Amino acid sequence: MERECCVCEIMQALGISQTRASRNLGILKDAGFIKSRRDGLWSLYSIDKEGMKKNFSELVEVVGKALEGNEVVSLDRERLQRAERVGPSCVRKMGR
Repeated sequence: MERECCVCEIMQALGISQTRASRNLGILKDAGFIKSRRDGLWSLYSIDKEGMKKNFSELVEVVGKALEGNEVVSLDRERLQRAERVGPSCVRKMGR
């Protein structure tokens, strides 16, 4: 909900594996919540505000409001600000 991100950035922000990040991104994309685009080595993911159904966009808005002030979400946002697009080597580094 913050910005367009690659899998490596999501892994860094949430402290999860590449497999888990990719699996969950696929689920969100199949459900119509997010979209992806290719940029060189990276697949970049973002909320699909234009393509999502009206009730989905309302749900995203409600979830966003519910998460305001949440300490865990604040920490995730801080880690996302420091996250870097590091390419395929990220899987080996983060997958420890």
